Amino acid sequence: MGLGLTSNKVLVLAVLSAVLLFAGTVWLWPRLARRSLRAVGGRVGLLLATQVALFAAVGLAANQSFGFYASWADLFGQEKDQGVVVDHTPGGGPLEVVGSRRVPGAAGVSARAGGRIQQIDIVGRTTHIATPAYVYLPPEYFQPRYRTRTFPAAVVLTGYPGTASALVEKLHYPRTALELARAGRMRPMILVMLRPTVAPPRDTECVDVPGGPQTESFFARDLPDALRTHYRVAEKPGGLGIIGNSTGGYCALKIAMHHPGVYGAGAGLSAYYKAPIDATTGDLFQGDKGLRNRADLWWYLKHRPAPDTSLLVTSSRSGESNYKDTMRFIERVEATGRTRISSIILESGGHNFNTWRREIPATLEWMGGRLNGR
Repeated sequence: MGLGLTSNKVLVLAVLSAVLLFAGTVWLWPRLARRSLRAVGGRVGLLLATQVALFAAVGLAANQSFGFYASWADLFGQEKDQGVVVDHTPGGGPLEVVGSRRVPGAAGVSARAGGRIQQIDIVGRTTHIATPAYVYLPPEYFQPRYRTRTFPAAVVLTGYPGTASALVEKLHYPRTALELARAGRMRPMILVMLRPTVAPPRDTECVDVPGGPQTESFFARDLPDALRTHYRVAEKPGGLGIIGNSTGGYCALKIAMHHPGVYGAGAGLSAYYKAPIDATTGDLFQGDKGLRNRADLWWYLKHRPAPDTSLLVTSSRSGESNYKDTMRFIERVEATGRTRISSIILESGGHNFNTWRREIPATLEWMGGRLNGR
């Protein structure tokens, strides 16, 4: 790997540099104790160099542990290769998707021409969970010839803790959907963008927590009901899909598998396949073994009937810690013979926005091909 970002050699060099600069600062400090301009400049230079080396070492160590960036190009946002969807059903093949171009902003553009993004608050009728969201309505939604038409919709989830606005401003979901529809690459689609953290600051992992937030029920029942009440969203089955990255990716896969009659497709970008238990989640299952097993997608595939739904998973050969699990998950789903599975596997890409931006155009096109309007 040479001196790549994730190379152990780079980490060792950074640590050695920090140690040597610290030792050099201690050794040279008495000689730089004078009040001359040169001495002051030397002290400032040594302190600055030591701190930079220290932060670099800590950052490289954290990156190796969590896989935020796969390479120097990934770190500086220079990875541009777009994701390719591979359909793992018999007869499936690669579908190459061209990267998104910048679409002019909506300022000064009518809803009929550029669509509209609404900021709303959603309150669950049965769970009483309240959470903010952004809703993207495509331009066709406002055009007279489509006034009686219903539209497919995709719920889009952030990671944990995440901010819903990042789905609009950093991951560019509405802009990408608008461009793909204009290019004829997918049908116009409503996007409902929010974070899975509906009971902040707790990470509920989209679980119905005993005595706590009924998060899965919110996404499986309350949210779809609210959308169909207030927007022209296509009726089930097949009118609603769900997408997410990281924690949101796990949620998307799980909810699509648990509720195939509600969600016709689920896409997990950089997802994992089993709910963690840590300081952010607390005790999600309260000793309920059945609930814990149900939240484990490995267990679910082995012990429950295969759901009639379509799934998409993503990873990268270099940079993502979920690569081996993702390949194993594809094999497990293929073995069911009923659940349909597709994937986007990048050569290189870390657990970050730049990677997901490369996967989102292909993901939206895939989703659009599996949902129905009217």
